Amino acid sequence: MGTIIRAASATEPQAVRTSDIRLAAEAAQECLNEAGLAPQAVGVLVNVGVYRENNALEPAMAALVQKEVGISLDYTIDRSPGLSFDLMNGACGVLNAVQVAQALLGSGSTERVLVTAADVHPAGNSRLDPGYPYADLGAALLLERCADGTSGFGPVRAYSARGSAGTTGYVSLADGTGEERGQITVHREEGWAERLLDLAADSVAGYVREEGLALDRTLLVANRPAPGFPEELARRLGVDPAAVVAPEVADAAAGEPHTAAPVLSYLQAVRDGLPGGYDELLFVTAGAGPSVTCVRYRPQDR
Repeated sequence: MGTIIRAASATEPQAVRTSDIRLAAEAAQECLNEAGLAPQAVGVLVNVGVYRENNALEPAMAALVQKEVGISLDYTIDRSPGLSFDLMNGACGVLNAVQVAQALLGSGSTERVLVTAADVHPAGNSRLDPGYPYADLGAALLLERCADGTSGFGPVRAYSARGSAGTTGYVSLADGTGEERGQITVHREEGWAERLLDLAADSVAGYVREEGLALDRTLLVANRPAPGFPEELARRLGVDPAAVVAPEVADAAAGEPHTAAPVLSYLQAVRDGLPGGYDELLFVTAGAGPSVTCVRYRPQDR
């Protein structure tokens, strides 16, 4: 019994100011529309977004997204209650949620898991803060069980390196200006990108060996934690740069995709079907820790 992607979607802000809840909910609704399903078809919602409007901490963002989407809001009508929770691990959050979904779907406790990922600048507009590196974006993945034993996700594996995190996001309270709810500081250490590339290249090579993948027939679906990251990863692995798909950035001033990046890359990879010669995908996410997460995926129609 495998876990497959039933639908995927992504959203960008349409107004000057936006919120992570709205972006995540819009992506989730688009995802359900693409699959032709009602919100009640979702048993579990996992939200992995990190950066939030007004630096909100409580309640769980997943519960607010669940409310916006309309998933199991009335116990007197819905046959089964809907579960929602936050799972935060930065750039690797989506793949961590896939691992959780595999366990939930494999146990038979639910038929579908909806994963949402959205980040926004605390002030609601990333373009107004040149020092903030991430774009305001939302994305969603709808996962479900598949009886086809050859399709779906393989094992999710996480890798890390010793040392400092490399990238840290925090709210500074030292000045006490009263504007902290709309501010965030993202600090990146010198040489962090090089360390992350080293770990990513070693992790992908190790996963390929462990899973017996043919790297020349596998399309890498990656995030873009630093400029030039996908191209350099391809060089270190000795593969064609076209074999690494990473999210495109239309507006450099808006920043790079963060937690939504794996979904955006997946959408680009399958937009016109997998290129000829590629049998499956290998999701690769790299971020603070430094940490890297990998998981293979074989689409159902291959």
